[in-house]
Amino acid sequence: MDRLSILKALGDNTRYAIYLEVVRAPSPRSTGEVAETLGLHPNTVRPHLERMREVGLLDVEVDSKGMVGRPTHRYFVAADAPSLGLEPPAFPVLARMLVSVAGALGIGGDDVVGAGREQGRAMARTVRAARHVRGRDDGCVAVLDRALESLGFDPASETDADGTTIAFTHCPFRELAESHPEVVCHLHRGIVEGVLESGDGDDAVTVESFHTLADREPCQVVLSRR
Repeated sequence: MDRLSILKALGDNTRYAIYLEVVRAPSPRSTGEVAETLGLHPNTVRPHLERMREVGLLDVEVDSKGMVGRPTHRYFVAADAPSLGLEPPAFPVLARMLVSVAGALGIGGDDVVGAGREQGRAMARTVRAARHVRGRDDGCVAVLDRALESLGFDPASETDADGTTIAFTHCPFRELAESHPEVVCHLHRGIVEGVLESGDGDDAVTVESFHTLADREPCQVVLSRR
């Protein structure tokens, strides 16, 4: 595989965003699905997907069952594509299996929040350490924003006299969250709570309410001072 061709292919910001969407998706994605998630026109997305297929980053499966007209092309990461520091294709498969097992065993709700909190505390330490090296000591809301951004939630924050609302404009676990919200959404809430535990004094913030996809779209968290 020509590494230079791959790097050139991903040098375009839009194409790179499309590649990240396909890499992080739990199942192959059609042109229309990628376009809808990223807010782009399918005619914009299609040539970018094909370009990445040509250089060996993506493979495509054609679904024509029960379809009228043009068959649907669904793209996924090629088996021999370089990782580029991203999660390997096996990770989404493992995530689906683990969530299915948890659901079958009736594990969910408060049972999984604790695991999320542990991950959130670890992420807060990592983000704060990195920011401190750069000479910045951000408040816990800013740390939470960075942690959510690193996971692919594309957070949008708004602060007023009553507190801060963070909307998750993109859910990287949407398919799993829709099928097993009792596991995935509560893990997400635990992560948020774990990150916020890093704040103290004037920086102390708590979760006032957490709204999942079942409540609204996009899902969001409302924060208030302790």
